[in-house]
Amino acid sequence: MIQHVSPLVTGVLGAVLGALIAVLVMTLSKARARAATSGDPEPVLPPELLITVEHLRNPAAVLGAHDQLLAESLSAASSGLLRGRRIAQPDVLELVREARRDNEPGVLNIEVATGLGLPNRPLAVRVAPLGEGLVLLVADDRSEALRVDETRRDFVANITHELKTPIGAISLLAEAIADSTDDADAVKHFAGRMSTETARLNELIAQIIALSRLQSTDPLLAAVPIEVDDVIDDVLDQARALADNRGIALTHQRASEAVVRGDRNHIEAALRNLIQNAIAYSDAGARVAVTTRLVHDGTGDWVEIGVSDNGIGISEADQPRVFERFFRVDYGRSRASGGTGLGLSIVKHVASAHGGTVTLWSRLGQGSTFTLRLPARQPDHHAEGTAA
Repeated sequence: MIQHVSPLVTGVLGAVLGALIAVLVMTLSKARARAATSGDPEPVLPPELLITVEHLRNPAAVLGAHDQLLAESLSAASSGLLRGRRIAQPDVLELVREARRDNEPGVLNIEVATGLGLPNRPLAVRVAPLGEGLVLLVADDRSEALRVDETRRDFVANITHELKTPIGAISLLAEAIADSTDDADAVKHFAGRMSTETARLNELIAQIIALSRLQSTDPLLAAVPIEVDDVIDDVLDQARALADNRGIALTHQRASEAVVRGDRNHIEAALRNLIQNAIAYSDAGARVAVTTRLVHDGTGDWVEIGVSDNGIGISEADQPRVFERFFRVDYGRSRASGGTGLGLSIVKHVASAHGGTVTLWSRLGQGSTFTLRLPARQPDHHAEGTAA
């Protein structure tokens, strides 16, 4: 199946192929010059070119004037593009012949059967003439690019849906206020609801911007030592008013020397989302406990931050999805508390960007524990600043 070629894939493959062609043409020219000087018969393919093609990471091949396979990379045989010493895909073979005939490069997307009941493998295939009937073929697996594109489309669709809800509510409330100008109590009521919807819209936009920033920066490029318990204390102070208003107790069990390296703002955002989430899904009289501990295992030294509540819990069916963008276990409760459905997605991204993980334990009616696990700072011999 041939598919449309995205500009991004075309550009990346074009740059790679252009550089590769330059190397191969130079190699061929040198080999031909040596052959002309020595009077030896010109080699079909010089050893340098064979080695270059063989060690390419992508599926690649050099085809002769009669479409015969002259050289291939180690990954070419398993790509599904070849059958023995020939091109297996008719569309790819036609692309090779067009490049040879027109002396112009070509590109197409194709899906190749992998067998064993697995999905077809999407490949972007690019070809370019090397002269004297030789054609270079390079393929790139598009599976990850397609997954990213699908994720991006879903994200945009979800944002559009999420923004429509508060915007639509504000529009309706504005009409209600306009129709109630003679009723001061009604105007006050609708204005209050409009203020709530505006706050929800602002929070959603802030979370979207926060997630975008997290995805566009590497927190380890300018990492500093961070005292985890100090960050937790700051976040608990920020959340205390919300917890007191809901009748929820906050506790913190510290661990000495719980220090990580990273971006303090990112880690603070992750902890804020975990703690606010625990408060939102707990009933009056509940307790939210934050525990820090040091863990030493076969994989290294870690700082684990557990955020536990004895709230409503999460069903086993919902647990695999809690870190998805815009997923809510209880939409009504999340909406009432101002939740956006992005908080746990932000936590997961912060954990991953810092080389850590976030996991969940939960039982319906018993509560939940989210555990953020980050690499502990390794002592070194250089003077280091302290976290801001």
